[in-house]
Amino acid sequence: MRIARLAAMGISVAAGVVGALAIAPGAGTAHGSGPGQAAASAANAFLAALPADLRKSASFPLDSPERTQWYFVPRERVGVSLLKLDDKQSELLGPLLASALSPEGLLEARGVLKHENILRRVETEAGVDATRRDPGLYYTSVFGKPQAAAPWAWRFEGHHLSINVTEMPGAPPTVAPVFIGANPARVLTGPQTGYRLLAAEEDLGRELVTLLSDEHRKIAVINGTAPGEILTGNDPKVRPLELEGLAAASMSEAEQQALHRLVDLYLGRLAPEYAKDARARLDRAGFGKVRFAWAGGLESGKKHYYRVHGPTLLIEYDNTQNDANHVHTVYRDLDHDFGGDALRRHLSKK
Repeated sequence: MRIARLAAMGISVAAGVVGALAIAPGAGTAHGSGPGQAAASAANAFLAALPADLRKSASFPLDSPERTQWYFVPRERVGVSLLKLDDKQSELLGPLLASALSPEGLLEARGVLKHENILRRVETEAGVDATRRDPGLYYTSVFGKPQAAAPWAWRFEGHHLSINVTEMPGAPPTVAPVFIGANPARVLTGPQTGYRLLAAEEDLGRELVTLLSDEHRKIAVINGTAPGEILTGNDPKVRPLELEGLAAASMSEAEQQALHRLVDLYLGRLAPEYAKDARARLDRAGFGKVRFAWAGGLESGKKHYYRVHGPTLLIEYDNTQNDANHVHTVYRDLDHDFGGDALRRHLSKK
């Protein structure tokens, strides 16, 4: 296989590998072709294109413990890596990914894969063995039989990217948890100097905390020191977190609008039908109950952390590693992560 041969030669390329995330004309239109049908068709087409050994590696029972074992660090993973796929098989992942992500989300996910080459160059120049930094080391796993009439799930995952999707009959897909990270957050050397993959995530968070009145900022800033990592890590089920920070109900109209923009940024990465459902559930539960919390420095370049915590969702952002030049973000659906109670009830009946 062309990509695998290049990898064996020590050449890590984005072209071809990241073709799986390319935005084709009309990307996103499949979202409207009926609940679950587009995703099921895309998953089945991908699996059918694989030889038997790779299909077996990519396929798991729906109740497999692997389904909720997700990671965002470089490590051995289950599933089939992009390096094992030829170009046609890799391209067949495009419609599946487009069923879960918006065009903006696809661009950001594609950026994560391409960022591995930047990190590889940076670490190699620093004398670090960076062979593990490769855009081919992203893995696809399918849990259950893809079909519109029954639950199933899938995951696309590698370093700094974990997209976990659960499909339930007659319902929008649940696209959660979703982790997206960037190292370096700002490229400091080379031809991409100045590039910031997750610029909006940082800038909108800082826009909000600096917009707050002095009185409100005292409530929102919960610690002068940022934690070294997102607090929930790779929890299969989100650990209980104290509701800290400033409630939206206590914000001014301008502050609330800035918080809306921040929430919409994270939901805007995801399939429109899921984002619409997630937003509606949040509004029904009460947007005024959403809290914004900040820790660490307010100035650019200082270690910092924020979270948006409401009745139905949790967003965490952390930029503390590598001298505050290494971003981790995660979106969690507190109702429906990994299918939530609806899927647990289905599995318990089995």
